[in-house]
Amino acid sequence: QVQLVESGGGLVQAGGSLRLSCAASGRTFSNYVMGWFRQAPGKEREFVARINWENGSTYYADSVKGRFTISRDNAKNTVYLQMNSLKPEDTAVYYCAARSVVGGKYPYWGQGTQVTVSS
Repeated sequence: QVQLVESGGGLVQAGGSLRLSCAASGRTFSNYVMGWFRQAPGKEREFVARINWENGSTYYADSVKGRFTISRDNAKNTVYLQMNSLKPEDTAVYYCAARSVVGGKYPYWGQGTQVTVSS
């Protein structure tokens, strides 16, 4: 059973930084894509970033490009989202998700971690 557990959320002032972690367990993730999504109050969940676990290739939403960095630590089975130059509009619950490289949808999700950016 795949389990994804996020941590690292919190309250930060605009311009500050946070690093989110997603600890993955339950299978080998070498042929998986790990993604970060977020959902702000009253808004739909949106894609933030993803990383191919095997080759490390990454892709970002335009809204976070240049400010956020996704990475993974194979030894720890953990994916990170380094968030810099945070803005109030980055406030949301952030979710980690996993899917097969050949799959389009993400069947596995974490419980989410709250990020609040004050102005």
